Amino acid sequence: MQMKELIDTAKCQLAEMTGLVPVTASGAFKDQDGWHIRVDMLEMRRIPNSTDLLGDYEVILAEDGTMLRLERKHTRLRGDSIDGNNG
Repeated sequence: MQMKELIDTAKCQLAEMTGLVPVTASGAFKDQDGWHIRVDMLEMRRIPNSTDLLGDYEVILAEDGTMLRLERKHTRLRGDSIDGNNG
């Protein structure tokens, strides 16, 4: 599978498993464990939307798209800036 297909697969599987809405993929890379894909998921919708609660999830997929691991890394508000120190 190509990276885009794996990202789409990760988003769909996360949505099915968590019941949450995928917002965006924030990273993807491959190593000996498989494809590591980070996806921001909408955990709580708020007004204004800059205060929406997003969960940062990492999944590891096999080459065929089978999910090997799922972990929620942290949560943040949509409007919060992201830097290299947040996980």
